[in-house]
Amino acid sequence: MEELADLHGGILSRSLLSGLGIDRDAIAREVAACRWAVPGRLTVAVHRGPLPAAARPWLAVWEVGHTVAVVDGVSSLVAAGLTGFSEARVHVSVMRNSRCPRVAGVRTHRVRRLPDERHPTDLLPRTRPAVAAVRAAGWAVSDRQAALVLAMAVQQRLVSGQDLLTATRTIRTRGRHPFIRQVVRDIADGAHSLGELDFAAMCRRHGIPEPDRQVVRRGPYGRVYLDVRWDAAGLVVEIDGSGHRMGLAVTSDNLRQNAVTLDRDTVLRFDLLALRLEESTVMAQVRIGLRGCV
Repeated sequence: MEELADLHGGILSRSLLSGLGIDRDAIAREVAACRWAVPGRLTVAVHRGPLPAAARPWLAVWEVGHTVAVVDGVSSLVAAGLTGFSEARVHVSVMRNSRCPRVAGVRTHRVRRLPDERHPTDLLPRTRPAVAAVRAAGWAVSDRQAALVLAMAVQQRLVSGQDLLTATRTIRTRGRHPFIRQVVRDIADGAHSLGELDFAAMCRRHGIPEPDRQVVRRGPYGRVYLDVRWDAAGLVVEIDGSGHRMGLAVTSDNLRQNAVTLDRDTVLRFDLLALRLEESTVMAQVRIGLRGCV
């Protein structure tokens, strides 16, 4: 029993305990003796301390219904190893027509279940990281949080950008799906994204003259390709996709920016997510950089 409990964060379902020969009366005796606790109707903690983080998803699955519930969204990503992002509630998904109880500390989502979306090997019933990331973005409280969880999942190598692209074709999220697909394209294919064209459209919306795009300059290490530049103001804007964070790209970008700055241009850098989430702030900084040229 102790070995099995260790695999589940120190808790077990009543059905698992029954399979070990520990019936309702035996559980009641352990609880009365203050050795065990009952955190849920169907769940037993074989200790009296606070529930560890590893126990929370198991409690959610057992209390909602182990035959229908799957840990999903950001909770599934955390189980896969996501760090730096936390949620007060555990997210689980069930089939749309499932009947299940409300459980404190658990957010239950009714979804259209896909045959291969469950992780094939993990003991914990949870969705694959790509499915979980797209659903987490759809269930996020804001566009900013949606973009953050997608970017973190890729940056921490829980999922690839290509897997996210594939998942967006089958996983539907209400209301935010176009935004999620755009952010995923930015993350997955930043080097070939339409970020520069989008930037020019933003300039038009904010009454800023369109810059020249893909300007070629001569630097100390050969040709330097600038994303956008306003010649009259000597202002350069570099738009970074996901490729700018890979391998030696950061080193190359820094050397290129230094060369342009030493040639007395001003360089502003924005990542694609800034264009999606902070358009007004981006354009305000560009306007300042143009120094009265607009």
